[in-house]
Amino acid sequence: MAGKRRKARIAALKVLFEVDSVRHPPDQIMDRLLEESPLPEDTADFARHLFDGVLANRRRLDEIIRKNAPAWPLEQVAAVDRNILRLAIFEIVIDNMVPMRAAINEAVELAKEFGGEASPKFVNGVLGSVAATGTRR
Repeated sequence: MAGKRRKARIAALKVLFEVDSVRHPPDQIMDRLLEESPLPEDTADFARHLFDGVLANRRRLDEIIRKNAPAWPLEQVAAVDRNILRLAIFEIVIDNMVPMRAAINEAVELAKEFGGEASPKFVNGVLGSVAATGTRR
């Protein structure tokens, strides 16, 4: 059974994926997700913190992805992988609320659960590069 923070990351990923794919308003997506699968208030608040942070910093996050995955045009990266990377890089570079290794491990687990066969290795590689560049605030 996933812990509260994992559940929040999954909810945030679902919101980010839908915003990225069909541009629905994030709060409406979150409200619908919470109606379908209620979360404790603190978990829902953490999910909102994550997706709000990613959306507010998306331009910077995308530049970090481009810099650390130069062989992969961002538009050609699978939407799930792209949003897992945005989420993890937000936690690593901007939010600084969890240890870097924990954020990377969580992202790899999300990639295993929601991405394609190559997603975990790709996500781990890009985040390893981000970690090596020391881009933490």
